[in-house]
Amino acid sequence: MTVDSKSQQPLHIAVIVVSYNTCDLLRTCLQSIYEAGPVGFTPAPKLTVIVIDNASHDGSPQMVAADFPQATLIALDQNIGFTAANNRALTHLGFDVRQETSPRRHLATSPRRHVATLPPFPHSLLPDYTLLLNPDAQLAAGALANMVDFMERTPAAGMCGARLQYGDGAFQHGAFHFPTLMQAAIDLLPIAGLRGAHRLYDSGLNGRYPMARWRGDEPFPVDFVLGATMLARRAAIEQVGGLDEGFFMYCEEMDWCLRMAQADWPTYAVPGARVIHHEARSSRQIRWTSFVRLWQSRLRFYGKHYSVGAQFGLRAFLRLSLRQRTRAAQRRFARGEISGQELAEELAAYRAILKEGESVNG
Repeated sequence: MTVDSKSQQPLHIAVIVVSYNTCDLLRTCLQSIYEAGPVGFTPAPKLTVIVIDNASHDGSPQMVAADFPQATLIALDQNIGFTAANNRALTHLGFDVRQETSPRRHLATSPRRHVATLPPFPHSLLPDYTLLLNPDAQLAAGALANMVDFMERTPAAGMCGARLQYGDGAFQHGAFHFPTLMQAAIDLLPIAGLRGAHRLYDSGLNGRYPMARWRGDEPFPVDFVLGATMLARRAAIEQVGGLDEGFFMYCEEMDWCLRMAQADWPTYAVPGARVIHHEARSSRQIRWTSFVRLWQSRLRFYGKHYSVGAQFGLRAFLRLSLRQRTRAAQRRFARGEISGQELAEELAAYRAILKEGESVNG
């Protein structure tokens, strides 16, 4: 693939990787960036790689400094979260990450569109495209070039993502519809044992796009892409700002894509760009903390973007589900399947989520 830049000026492509105790995966990620970078463009693009380390204690910063001196390393002394760390890198690149400020609009079934109000941040050195890449993601050959090529050919697109697969080669959904109460019910209520449940999990009712769209190479519009791999256009970031730091982790990509859609910057999936996603190894390290943060973020997303009725419905499903999970945990403890400490940690997580659900009003 050879692509001529419209202006004959080299494209500037930035890649941001936020790491937290994922040293080996981070090394593989960075190797893939430099080995499978934006090749095939004339003139050759400028590539800027920024690693933001969230106070890792597994040698990640030292590894980056030693093995990838061409990357910019920003080693933090505390874990400020995935979202704030990405914003730190965007600010380092020269972006104004403040969000546009307009009256709050609530979702029914699709985004309400409006025009963002922040003026573009004047900075001649801003990258044309910025890729947010998880440290547990590995770019396949041509992945970044395919995404950039699509964005160059589709000037109306604000964001795009790739086709994801697990480390064993299995397909992973990498793009979704915005959440609905039906999705919440599927996620929260015990339907796993029902006939046809697997088809329901992979259906549009659960926010998934048809597998047929992923099997080809034709890009297609989506509501949002998974935060593991997100390529954003400079003008879109300038218009809507950075990520919402109210989301410590989880749901930040939904919010960003929604704000871009509301400003008429649609998001696309690019099946021809392949990325191996070793699936959130870093967040698995702290299971119940991650579970609480996931639902805190989902509740906040509903509070920010959805109607009062939708928020009430989500909290109702959540209360019902957590009561069932509490009883199930107590039965596992009674059978000796989990320890008293494990039971206490699980129930504490459920209480924290219920408390959050009562306090979130948007």
